[in-house]
Amino acid sequence: MNIVILAAGTGKRMRSALPKVLHPLAGRPLLSHVIDTARTLDPTRLVVVIGHGAEAVRGAVAAPDVQFAVQEQQLGTGHAVQQALPLLDPSVPTLVLYGDVPLTRAGTLKRLTDRAGQGGYGVLTVTLDDPAGYGRIVRDANGKVLRIVEQKDATPEQLKIAEINTGIIVTPTQQLTRWLASLKNDNAQGEYYLTDVVELAIESGLDVVTAQPDEAWETLGVNSKQQLAELERIHQGNVAEALLVAGVTLADPARIDVRGTLECGRDVSIDVNCVFEGTVTLGDNVTIAANCVIRNATIGAGTRVDAFTHIEGADVGANVVLGPYARLRPGATLKDESHVGNFVEVKNAVLGHGSKANHLTYIGDADIGARVNIGAGTITCNYDGANKSRTIIEDDVFVGSDTQLVAPVRVGRGVTIAAGTTVWKDVEENLLVLNEKTQIGKTGYVRPVKKKG
Repeated sequence: MNIVILAAGTGKRMRSALPKVLHPLAGRPLLSHVIDTARTLDPTRLVVVIGHGAEAVRGAVAAPDVQFAVQEQQLGTGHAVQQALPLLDPSVPTLVLYGDVPLTRAGTLKRLTDRAGQGGYGVLTVTLDDPAGYGRIVRDANGKVLRIVEQKDATPEQLKIAEINTGIIVTPTQQLTRWLASLKNDNAQGEYYLTDVVELAIESGLDVVTAQPDEAWETLGVNSKQQLAELERIHQGNVAEALLVAGVTLADPARIDVRGTLECGRDVSIDVNCVFEGTVTLGDNVTIAANCVIRNATIGAGTRVDAFTHIEGADVGANVVLGPYARLRPGATLKDESHVGNFVEVKNAVLGHGSKANHLTYIGDADIGARVNIGAGTITCNYDGANKSRTIIEDDVFVGSDTQLVAPVRVGRGVTIAAGTTVWKDVEENLLVLNEKTQIGKTGYVRPVKKKG
């Protein structure tokens, strides 16, 4: 089977310089969702018809299995499909999809293609309470499809029809080539409608079959930011429902956003307003508190992530405590039973088994061993303005508050670093490190008083 995805439209009602099919749904372009669904059907050829913003669209979804046809002028859906014909295999049917209709399920498309078979013409339809704006399916007294009439061309009687055309069709490719060549644009829009092919198929002796989706939202398209927001909520509701069915506890299913893939073990609990992006894996008994953002990360069993924590590109072990207000940046690795507390940032660094950095600390480009205590206000000074260097802290080190470690530097096992120390040279094992200071107390000092008025 060939699959053609129409993605050439301008999307004027989006009021955006970004091509319509590149607007994000769940963090990915609308068109990417359609391509992913198409791939599940194992197409012989997969062709995307591009036009408005062609190079941007091509750059966003280019892949070895995707071919592109260009529609220089937007002259209608029939004209768009014509541009793809040279790239299709004429010996197999062609399924036509739309780059701005992202939620159609593969099972629905399979139902349509199965009904049409190798030589039939199939139309995906849906019955709506309010069909305004859509092309109507006109049938005879026996229920056979006669034609599809667009809203602007429909008679008052035809406008009462509730069954509408979704635009998604499957058709024999060889006949489609002839039918498209004979299309006319004598209609209200002056365009070449793909829907007119139905009558040509019937004239050729084919029975037009139809199928409907399980849910009407599968056929919804995006023409405005309002519609995009509506589909986002539908999609997120579907994701939340799947998580609940899988046993995940959601404090409020309406307040979770998954913009990628979220895999959860048993007894995972997620509080409100959490966002998951990219590929995220949560182990058994993980608890995510409110307002966390987690992107491309793995979090081990029994870990607790407290509120307002941001995690990106990190690997978190089991029984770790994170946050609140912690930040893990790419390359952060937290070993089992480690703690990273409030206003602590970790980047491209390893925090060893049972080690703790509980307050107001920056750990960057560092390798920290097991059972290390990092005091409040500690920073690794890893950047000299041109180069980044690494700090190594071995097992069982105690780092006092307000310590600066100037990389490259190594601190040996069992070292104690006094509060307020700057460490700029390597330290051997089991030493006490401090910068000598003299504390002076003066008598007779008068603190300045702020003048009133």
